[in-house]
Amino acid sequence: MLHTTDLDVFDQKIISELTANGRLSWRDLAEKIGLSLSPTIRRVRRLEQSGIIRGYYAAVDQSRLQGAIGVFIHVALEHQVREALALFERSVEGIAEIVGGYQITGSSDYLIHAMVRDLPHYQKLLDSLTSVEGVSKIQSNFVVKTFVHRPLPA
Repeated sequence: MLHTTDLDVFDQKIISELTANGRLSWRDLAEKIGLSLSPTIRRVRRLEQSGIIRGYYAAVDQSRLQGAIGVFIHVALEHQVREALALFERSVEGIAEIVGGYQITGSSDYLIHAMVRDLPHYQKLLDSLTSVEGVSKIQSNFVVKTFVHRPLPA
């Protein structure tokens, strides 16, 4: 199993370059990191096989699909039993406005990241969330400014 402590400067450059542009050709990647083509391909394959590189994704501008207003929604459930948690997750995973969902610790059970166009669109999303069986409390925070965003693979 490959660990971050096993990564040398070339591996780190590969990760950096592919994170910035996952569509780089092998030749362009090799040129950017300063290695020849064959060792570059071997290193990328090793990073993929070890699970450090888990896939390649399109960076989608969610504001163009769902809306430009980001909102983080804390959701508390009445009961934190496996069945209630699974029901909530199944009930909300198909809601298009939701771009991220996390089970968390603390005063809420879930943190939902969503994108909406405006307050009426948010109200429609809120209506969907409050209709899920077992939801006891919802608190929302609207994004004022994003200063760091590093998308992670699912």
